[in-house]
Amino acid sequence: MKVLVSLVSLIAFLLVILPGPLYKFGLVELGTAFTGFRFGVYAGGAALVLLILQAIFMRKTLTLSSGLIAFVFSAVAIAMPLNMMNKAKSVPAIHDISTDLVNPPKFVAVAPLRADAPNPIAYAGEETAAQQRKAYPELKTLNFAQSKADLLAASEQAVKNLGFALVNTNSATGIVEATDTTTWFGFKDDVVIRITDDADQRFVDIRSKSRVGRSDLGKNAQRIHAIIDEINTLLEK
Repeated sequence: MKVLVSLVSLIAFLLVILPGPLYKFGLVELGTAFTGFRFGVYAGGAALVLLILQAIFMRKTLTLSSGLIAFVFSAVAIAMPLNMMNKAKSVPAIHDISTDLVNPPKFVAVAPLRADAPNPIAYAGEETAAQQRKAYPELKTLNFAQSKADLLAASEQAVKNLGFALVNTNSATGIVEATDTTTWFGFKDDVVIRITDDADQRFVDIRSKSRVGRSDLGKNAQRIHAIIDEINTLLEK
């Protein structure tokens, strides 16, 4: 029984830990990875049931270390997918977020990199904009007194500081483009920052868009907030 509990809990743990790296390195399809999550939850639940049965009917075979490891593996296998599901339910199923919903910044240098991406480069449209307004009303165009050059430099440094891959900086158009690769699954999300010069004010808009997936689990909005915070920090120095 001890071996069975340990084995099932380990399988459950691997079913939720490995899909990310396996997808990231192109060894499995995204659908297969998510199927692993589902079976990981089932296996984790089965491992917990077996662990309880072992504790009740075969207590002599249960040690503190083996029981604790099996419990942790099973708990992780259940908690991680359920946490993602709860997150998905708490945010709209959109993947294209912009501070300007009327005239979102356009991807230029990033466009060839998204040629084979399931999500098209064009803005997702008014339905997405309506959902964003409701979920992230705080995301709006920013204005600054600093020069366009200073804002361009701060934007470029901000994406670098956040670990994004800088794709292009165009000082003439005031555009900074970059790509962020998520750690676990290796999802690539693209960012464009647009700086507009208008008399004594500069307006900054930021757009973040996923290449795959219908829902971004709130990641693109979080990324825009992080960029805004980083730009503000750099400008305060």
